[in-house]
Amino acid sequence: QVQVVESGGGLVQPGGSLRLSCVVSGNIFRFSAYNMGWYRQAPGKQRELVARVVSSGTINYADSVKGRFTISRDNAKKTVYLQMNSLKPEDTGVYYCNVLLGKYDYWGQGTQVTVSS
Repeated sequence: QVQVVESGGGLVQPGGSLRLSCVVSGNIFRFSAYNMGWYRQAPGKQRELVARVVSSGTINYADSVKGRFTISRDNAKKTVYLQMNSLKPEDTGVYYCNVLLGKYDYWGQGTQVTVSS
């Protein structure tokens, strides 16, 4: 069993910041080999990729968050982070953490981020 737990969401005003964390535990071998991603789903919309860091260290961002969000990982702690700055109302949604290696595909339960004045 593998557990993926996100935290750090909340209500923030436009222009504010939040830091999301995703902790992975359980029967996972060589966390560093896994590709880690943050996705989000806004009401009435499909889930979309926000940021991803693969095992080699290569990072990709959605165009809408480039320059504002930063993804990072701490393999020793089996944790991935998403630092979100200059938040906008359109960043509102449920943010999910994904752990992926081949057929092994795990998701957390999500954490709500609401950007509103």
